[in-house]
Amino acid sequence: MEPITLAYIGIGLMIGLAGVGSSFGTTIGGNATIGAMKKNPDAFGSYMVLSGLPGTQGLYGFAGYFIFASGTALTASITWTQASAVFGGSLACGLVCLFSAIRQGQIGASGIAAIGAGYEVFGNTLILAAFPELYAIISLAAVFLINSAIQ
Repeated sequence: MEPITLAYIGIGLMIGLAGVGSSFGTTIGGNATIGAMKKNPDAFGSYMVLSGLPGTQGLYGFAGYFIFASGTALTASITWTQASAVFGGSLACGLVCLFSAIRQGQIGASGIAAIGAGYEVFGNTLILAAFPELYAIISLAAVFLINSAIQ
């Protein structure tokens, strides 16, 4: 196996895991939205925002690819050390995005259920849902730092 193969396996995992996390997270919010609309259909805008929040982690995985692709590491002359760094950074980012999107979807679903029950908790839910997002952003920043270090 060539080192570039290991690097691209990592990038594939990063994009795939982040996308799966976003799919699960947005589905969790979407399921809660369907239930909440039975009680309070007028709050659909709030439901939609809270349901869509976990979708950003999938974008972070995709952005990670562009960070690595913009550098000089993803070439046929990549070393095993560089490929290992790309693989490790990509896997870490993918896993963080996977789990943070799912957990963010669960926070959003709780807020959606509360809004559906008549409570004014949109702002509070948005703040709480930002906490898992922070770790996905940090993992993307780590990809940027890794890419800078291996150039």
